[in-house]
Amino acid sequence: MNRQIPRPEHPRPAFMRDSWLNLNGEWEFFNDLSASGVDRRLYEADRFDGKITVPFCPESKLSGVGFTDFMPSVWYARNIDVDEKVLKGRVLLHFGACDYITTVYVNGVAAGSHTGGYTSFVFDITDRLKAGSNRLVVHASDELRSSRQPCGKQSRLYYSHNCDYTRTTGIWQTVWLEFVSANYIEKVRINANDTAGKVRVEAYLNAYLKDAVLRAEVTYRGAKAFEGEFPVQGVRNDICFAVSPVMLWNVGEPNLYDVKFTLLVKGAPVDSVNSYFGIRRIDIDGKKVRINGKSVFQRLVLDQGFYPDGIYTAPDDAALKRDIELSMALGFNGARLHQKVFEERYLYHADKLGYIVWGEFASWGIDIFDPYTLHTMLPQWLESMDRDYNRPCIIGWCPHNETWDCAGKQQLDTNISLLYQATKAADPTRPVIDTSGNYHTADTDIYDVHDYVQEPDEFRKRYLGEEKFEKWPTRQHYDGKSPFFMSEYGGIKWQESASVESKTQSWGYGNTPKSRDEYCSRFCGLAEALLDSETVMGLCYTQLTDVEQEQNGLYFYDRSPKFTDSEYARLRASLTKKAAIED
Repeated sequence: MNRQIPRPEHPRPAFMRDSWLNLNGEWEFFNDLSASGVDRRLYEADRFDGKITVPFCPESKLSGVGFTDFMPSVWYARNIDVDEKVLKGRVLLHFGACDYITTVYVNGVAAGSHTGGYTSFVFDITDRLKAGSNRLVVHASDELRSSRQPCGKQSRLYYSHNCDYTRTTGIWQTVWLEFVSANYIEKVRINANDTAGKVRVEAYLNAYLKDAVLRAEVTYRGAKAFEGEFPVQGVRNDICFAVSPVMLWNVGEPNLYDVKFTLLVKGAPVDSVNSYFGIRRIDIDGKKVRINGKSVFQRLVLDQGFYPDGIYTAPDDAALKRDIELSMALGFNGARLHQKVFEERYLYHADKLGYIVWGEFASWGIDIFDPYTLHTMLPQWLESMDRDYNRPCIIGWCPHNETWDCAGKQQLDTNISLLYQATKAADPTRPVIDTSGNYHTADTDIYDVHDYVQEPDEFRKRYLGEEKFEKWPTRQHYDGKSPFFMSEYGGIKWQESASVESKTQSWGYGNTPKSRDEYCSRFCGLAEALLDSETVMGLCYTQLTDVEQEQNGLYFYDRSPKFTDSEYARLRASLTKKAAIED
């Protein structure tokens, strides 16, 4: 593969075939500011004069475009050469993500459409292709000011402000072709939450086949852990087996099994997919959240997933891994992936490093009182869950963030409760937070709050001392018995003169500390107040890095250190103290 292609690595490491083609790199581009391109039949155009580097969004520097105003409609095009022999099977066109409504045309004919800016999708374009050169055109429309599409932390004003940042329009994850046989494995859903080592797999085929079997070959660090064949029962197939030895995946203990699934028809292999899984179980026990039977205090950091040059897209695969390593170096054991569905490669690195994360949706941007909200969010949220269901690093789901003081609003209660119930139905193995932040419905597995008070003594008073948390007036529906999660706190602003053009541009929570020592004392005092509480099961500090004007990261936006090694060591020593709720 050409190493000059940006982001050349396989975008889906949990479901890999050998036969694929990365389509990242230079594409033709047209910024359709009038949104009239469909009427003008741009999908039939021979060329667009502009250029863009995919998979970076046109707002980013790495795209080569760098246009940061609103873009209601953008067009991409490139020619692809197809060998006649691959047309005997199927050709699948994959998008990691494209914001927001995407329509694909092949040789001037529509091949499929998808709605949603954060979820992966695929089109079978075989019947639109011919041997030789083919014209591929992609149209993306994006109206994030409509209040009817999720946009997360993308600014709905012209400029970035407070905790909203530069927008992302169009393609922002890898585009790739996959070449499969006429009959193939569409997906596998791996249930590996039995700590005795029993694994159940739901394997989906593109069509029902007679005289077919599925073979599963499982290895642990290169040694065989299981091998067997199962007759194909239909399009959906349940496969059950037990592995040996049983090695559990846990925080800091990333024990993973490699698995190869092969589809055989009349004894001949027609398709093969490589994947992996980790065995681990999550349970709620009173106020404790247990992983594999042990109470684990969740020391999380808020991760926004923004990059100075790529905006939503990491400049390279190493940058995704480095963000996790920077977090772990400070003593965090995981992250809340905030208002964004992260790239699959990020989750792969989390799986490989034993780093726990909460899966969240980019719910900001939609009118939460509008019944249309459910129509908008539910299918996209379920798509994201389905994509990431197999990842052991994900230890909980949270579809909404900060719906705030909306108690008694029936439509909101209905929307949030139905999303919670749908989430639990789609995945009963993980806990679900209905809506992160102080307002909750009666339906939530974990009660969480966001509290940006900056005084450690006040924190102790609220969550450890006389008041404890029971008297805090925003605790709707908390029964005092279920887990209590401080899912946002801190956000301590610390800036250097070189980090922003002027201090008036920066934004953060509370008053800025007067010195580095005061910063460290505040960070340690807030963390220790939560660690000492016999009620709090986890914390999430805001945040890992600065993002544009928000200057409350533990690292600068470019990931360079804000503090000295000794200051970071002080923060780590405080954060890694044994928590009262831990076994």
